[in-house]
Amino acid sequence: MPTPIVDSHIHLFPASHLPTLAWHGPNNPLGSQHSIDEYRHATSSVPTNPSAQKYLRGFIFLETDRISSIAEEGSENPGWKHALDEVSLLTRIALGEPVPGEGHKPIDRELCLGIVPWAPVPGGADALQKYMVQVKERTRTDDVWRKVCGVRYLVQDKATGVMLEAKFVDALRWLGMRDLAFDLGVDARGGGLHQLREAVEMMNIVYRGLDESEQVTIVINHLCKPNLRLDPESVFTHTEFLEWKELITCMAKASNKTYMKLSGAFSELPPLSADTDADIDSLVERLQPWTDVVFDTFGAERVMFGSDWPVCTIGGGGNDVSWNRWRDVVEGILEKRDLKDEEKEGIWGRVAVKAYGIAT
Repeated sequence: MPTPIVDSHIHLFPASHLPTLAWHGPNNPLGSQHSIDEYRHATSSVPTNPSAQKYLRGFIFLETDRISSIAEEGSENPGWKHALDEVSLLTRIALGEPVPGEGHKPIDRELCLGIVPWAPVPGGADALQKYMVQVKERTRTDDVWRKVCGVRYLVQDKATGVMLEAKFVDALRWLGMRDLAFDLGVDARGGGLHQLREAVEMMNIVYRGLDESEQVTIVINHLCKPNLRLDPESVFTHTEFLEWKELITCMAKASNKTYMKLSGAFSELPPLSADTDADIDSLVERLQPWTDVVFDTFGAERVMFGSDWPVCTIGGGGNDVSWNRWRDVVEGILEKRDLKDEEKEGIWGRVAVKAYGIAT
């Protein structure tokens, strides 16, 4: 049977939208257009024909950290405009209605399986409900609205304690009642393991007293960005690894509705060269202590493939090779785990479809 790949984590932005990105600057390596034309180039070695043994079924879009504020509007804040403009961009992609210069074509609509926009989660359930009404208006059709399968509010660069605020918790419970997922972005290496500790405490509060059917699905990004640069010879006894392992275990135990994305590693590893063939076996071996923890705690049924394109191109050697390198690394990881074919197929696509409630 053919194996459909669902890339559970990509970002898209035309050059015209660069000034609205919170991280954009004159020297940023992603400071150019990264739209579907560029994504098609990155994934060109993978067929989109379902008759192929393994083919690219499509992607789930994740918000790109637009300049936004929790309050809708005001004299001193940017409000929701840029985030909602991003929803309009994805609506044009999903409807096959390209605007000149945006880097997509009518045929690309078939690749857009899911949309995870930014949302003002710390504003609480009332702000979130008001915002999602506007998201629905921007999607224009029921078909596109159904592709909105969750939201993200990055906490990796936010003040300590934001995840434990009552409004944040209420917003996540609001999402759970509406079968919308929450993508959790924390950063163990850059932000500190305290972010993971806070995330675990938040999950315990959010899930407390709720039946599984009422619980929000939390999709954890990028293995929580662990310090993959630790010396492989001593990683198993390093305090960072041991605490990361303990916290990942707690996240997995918090609920069966927590999932982990097998993604983002190129940002945490020493950068790869574009000119030299990557040693995939060595990368798999270096990642194995960390990925073994993920599989041992979440199980294959709650792990999904994601490329983190185009961020993966920075550490992965550029757009010509990075997506394929990460796919090859994941292939190697799955082989090392000696998984059943059904489990592998789930990681490549079915787990993401289930977690996000994607209609296929």
